Amino acid sequence: MQPIVETRCSLGPVIHLLRLKMPVTSQDKLILLITEQLVIYRVGLIPSQYFGVLGSKDLNGFKMLTFLSVVLIVLNSVRLSASLSWKLTLAGRIIHLSLPLVSPTAQLKSFDQFTCNLLYVSWRKDLTEHLHRLYFRGRVYYTLNVLHDDVDNPDQRISQDVERFCRQLSSMASKLIISPFTLVYYTYQCFRSTSWLGPVSIFGYFILGTVVNRVLMSPIVAKLVQQEKLEGDFRFKHMQIRVNAEPAAFFRAGHVEHMRTDRRLQRLLQTQRDLMSKELWLCIGINMFDYLGSILSYIVIAIPIFSGVYGDLSPAELSSLVSKNAFVCLYLINCFSQLIELSTTLSDVAGYTHRIGELQETLLDMNPKSQDGEFLDESQWDLARGPGEPATEPADAAFLLERVCIYAPSSHKPLIKDLSLKISEGQSLLITGNTGTGKTSLLRVLGGLWASARGSVQMLADFGPQGVLFLPQKPFFTDGTLREQVIYPLKEIYPDSGSTDDERIMRFLELAGLSSLVARTKGLDQQVDWNWYDVLSPGEMQRLSFARLFYLQPKYAVLDEATSALTEEVESELYRIGQQLGMTFISVGHRRSLEKFHSLVLRLCGDGRWELTRIKVE
Repeated sequence: MQPIVETRCSLGPVIHLLRLKMPVTSQDKLILLITEQLVIYRVGLIPSQYFGVLGSKDLNGFKMLTFLSVVLIVLNSVRLSASLSWKLTLAGRIIHLSLPLVSPTAQLKSFDQFTCNLLYVSWRKDLTEHLHRLYFRGRVYYTLNVLHDDVDNPDQRISQDVERFCRQLSSMASKLIISPFTLVYYTYQCFRSTSWLGPVSIFGYFILGTVVNRVLMSPIVAKLVQQEKLEGDFRFKHMQIRVNAEPAAFFRAGHVEHMRTDRRLQRLLQTQRDLMSKELWLCIGINMFDYLGSILSYIVIAIPIFSGVYGDLSPAELSSLVSKNAFVCLYLINCFSQLIELSTTLSDVAGYTHRIGELQETLLDMNPKSQDGEFLDESQWDLARGPGEPATEPADAAFLLERVCIYAPSSHKPLIKDLSLKISEGQSLLITGNTGTGKTSLLRVLGGLWASARGSVQMLADFGPQGVLFLPQKPFFTDGTLREQVIYPLKEIYPDSGSTDDERIMRFLELAGLSSLVARTKGLDQQVDWNWYDVLSPGEMQRLSFARLFYLQPKYAVLDEATSALTEEVESELYRIGQQLGMTFISVGHRRSLEKFHSLVLRLCGDGRWELTRIKVE
């Protein structure tokens, strides 16, 4: 019983806050509810009153009732939602009276919902996998997230927008599929009952409703796109705090980040209020169309009655005819009403379609293509030389640069000018220089993340084991076991390689000074429920990166300050082990102790200047 008490107590402040936020008092709410129920009651009496005045052929009563109905419909449309509106229409009442059909109808409805759910899962799978193929091909994900800012929140578009798009589209599927058949059938039945007057009037009414809804829906799509962008920005802000919680705490940044996060929330909520205001008019239009359609059906029936077409029928026969014709006309109108009611859903779908389509077009433009327009696969793109272009240098060289100029993105200031360099096996290169001179930028060009502004850059060795491997400034760890961290990315690229040897992994973890990590993770293959970035210290993360490097054993190791969190003694030991494993280093660093592991020093002097010198062996 104790947890229940605690739960109720914890909800107390929330309930109190909700009460403080209520815009109306208890008396106002009571008056509003009573007024609503009176309007609903009067609207509910309209069908029976129509049967009365039409059965007695009371023209004045018919006119007065029609006027009263229109007034009540306008009032009720502003207040009620589309779902409640449908329940109050005569078509809904006719279905409600068909009690013997409730059980099979419920079963069919359940099956229809099940089918829509299957469509949702299938569509989401296909669309998400299609975007994943484009997003993860080569290094498009890097280019889109780092170098381009024309598409906001690609992660939200792939995960959240696709989910909502498929959910909304699947909910519309059954209505869109069955509507053509029901419209044809009931148009024919309506023509048989009311001649040309009924179908023409109803089709004209539907066209008018479509035009009105189109006008009301247009501003909603743009506002929905803006709302989804702000949703992504708000979520990103919380993710930023989660990832950088420790440095933010050292800065005592809670108050500042609180204000910044609330500012994004306010922009989001203001956009949502604007969207709700625009959707209000769309809902009013939908509800009015729904109700006024019921009145239209009686007008279509009333014209031949008051013109004397059915003058020879008794009141009972006339009531029967009115009931039959009313059902056919109302059901035809109801078919159109359901299509009109899809306007709100359609506006959401249009917004998501715009965001997903924009992302897909950008991904297609970023994906590399061969001369004949075919997409290049990963292996073709990883080689910096063109596909099919033969290597002009012997296999003992990794990189060849000829008069290369490098600029930072969106900058006209050169970082490196006219650099010519050949990096060969056994000739390790140390890159030094002050902050902002382009050390990491040069590694990005070597790795193919950036393009050089001028000159030729050739990567003559393959990426991966026995080739080139990069250790970036910020270590990267995926979700998974300790084994998956050490062998990464082999498990994903070569799942059947059979190279995951326990003894080798344990040996390299010990050489990296992380033998205790096996006990902390309770084995190499034990799934952990933590974030590696939160559990490991910066030094441990760099040690684990070196254990990965030792396991993969590339010929060339490109290290971007990969030992900055380690002592000189540990750094020297790790470099010594790498040398013993036959690696050639391309390192960015500041410590002079690194020189003994390299043959050449490339010093970047700023303003595009550089110096290349050979280290003297003592």
